[in-house]
Amino acid sequence: MRILLITGPGGAGRTTVAAATAVAAARTGQRVLLLSADPGDHLAALVGERTGEPVEAAPGLAAVPAAGVLVARVDSGGEFREELVALQERGSALLGMVGARPLGAEELTELPGAEQFALLRALRRAAAAPGTDLVVVDLPPLHQAVATLALPAQLRRYLARLLPAERQAARALRPVLAQLAGVPMPAQWLYEAAARWDEELSAVQAVVEAADTSLRIVAEPGPGADAALRTGLLGLALEQLPVGAIVANRMVPQGSPDPWLAGLAAQQEKYATQWAGAEWGGAESAGDVPVLPLGHLGRDPAGPEDLIGLAGAEGLVPGAAGDSRPRRAWVVEDRRADDGVLVWVVPLPGAHKRDLDLVRRGDELLLAAGPYRRIVPLPSALRRCTVSGAALAGGVLRIRFTPDPDLWPRRP
Repeated sequence: MRILLITGPGGAGRTTVAAATAVAAARTGQRVLLLSADPGDHLAALVGERTGEPVEAAPGLAAVPAAGVLVARVDSGGEFREELVALQERGSALLGMVGARPLGAEELTELPGAEQFALLRALRRAAAAPGTDLVVVDLPPLHQAVATLALPAQLRRYLARLLPAERQAARALRPVLAQLAGVPMPAQWLYEAAARWDEELSAVQAVVEAADTSLRIVAEPGPGADAALRTGLLGLALEQLPVGAIVANRMVPQGSPDPWLAGLAAQQEKYATQWAGAEWGGAESAGDVPVLPLGHLGRDPAGPEDLIGLAGAEGLVPGAAGDSRPRRAWVVEDRRADDGVLVWVVPLPGAHKRDLDLVRRGDELLLAAGPYRRIVPLPSALRRCTVSGAALAGGVLRIRFTPDPDLWPRRP
């Protein structure tokens, strides 16, 4: 099974492109599941009314047939209520100790961020959908999509720090520790819940980073989209999430006698050409990420007929553009012989020196690039070194590490 994640700057038409991509793949004979977290009716207006009763695409994931594909919408409110009620039930003893009154499911309203968790859980379920060849995921706008895709790894790190699994081995000493500390020690159910969350997050992270998962960005060529695209691509590079293709959406035909349309077409062509020749991959060659042009219908798409018209665009079917790309590793270059340092090479296309920051904390490195931050564990060799400098050139950050003589093996 292949998974295609689609995002883009707000208003770029990513939902339309996701629906058209699903229809295009279905017309080639593939069994397609279209997954969306959009709470509105835009997707329903695009694919048309459902043509059958809801079916279970995967355990806990319902979908309805429409336009030759199965369409599933994430119920973030239901997910939030179900999870919080279950958490209250597991912690009923603790809530009783502090005199708290549990909240009923009917009085729970989802909190900000619940959509991200629900979408990630739905993605994991969709990846296990039997009899499905392709899952097309309509992600939130680009900035939120970067945060959503980075969430599993971030939360796993938080769980490992706050509730390390090795502390469960000391549960026999909890009564003694509670007396010494004067406060109750965490209950076993809390560790069990943390282990279950970590397992789910690990499964989602594996789906996001899998070799058969690809990512496309939809953008309408222009100066605003160009700025948003470059910022979003920087965030994706920081998370080591490769981009398979950029869809240049709503392209106006060239050669119009109307000066306004001719000017718009020239502007779109200018930015689409720049995107096609940009070194989005940092150290990779120019033009590494294909740009797929998608024409303008002259109106807002509505209904399966318009989707079929868009579905004929060349390269829209996943695989045609070769957009499955491996997750790029950050390599460590050994320059001890020449310069006495090790260099960690971090591709950050589009980054500016003023937007970068890095802090060493123990065996981890905090990297900030523009509005994005990531904490990554250091490779084992670099843990025995001190940070001695960094330089940004050609979209690549090179961090220099000097071996600590007290920790590094001496050469004979």
